[in-house]
Amino acid sequence: MSKTTRATQMLEKAGIAFTTVTYDYDPNADRIGMQAAEAIGEEPRRVLKTLMAEVDGKAVCVVVPSDREVSMKKLAAAFKGKSANMMKPADAERATGYHVGGISPFGQKKLVPTAIEIAALDEPHVFINGGQRGLQVRLDPKAARDALKAVAAPLVA
Repeated sequence: MSKTTRATQMLEKAGIAFTTVTYDYDPNADRIGMQAAEAIGEEPRRVLKTLMAEVDGKAVCVVVPSDREVSMKKLAAAFKGKSANMMKPADAERATGYHVGGISPFGQKKLVPTAIEIAALDEPHVFINGGQRGLQVRLDPKAARDALKAVAAPLVA
């Protein structure tokens, strides 16, 4: 497995300190983020999942703890919108250039507004997908927010 992806290249170019962690990706896992947390032996609240959604029909990226669900109402509010819905997997892959299970908020094909769960900023470090299945990057959550120019907001139900 290559540890160099568009995501890691973006982080390096931005001067963000990170390390990579690989694990055996299970394509049959019910909850990919939870499987990643278990595989790397980390608290699920520190392993953030990357989801693609739409707010008022416009693509957005959402980064939340793997053991939590996104509140569509809170997501819409974070972007000052009226309604939000999850993007279909094929649309998410087209928009990001990544495969489901390997979608990273870093280095996506198109730059889209991003929101990160505000509670994640209290963690000493977080893990976020590194741009391919079975690859996580470990970094400071505030550095992740800054690199993504993300809105920090309460996003989980």
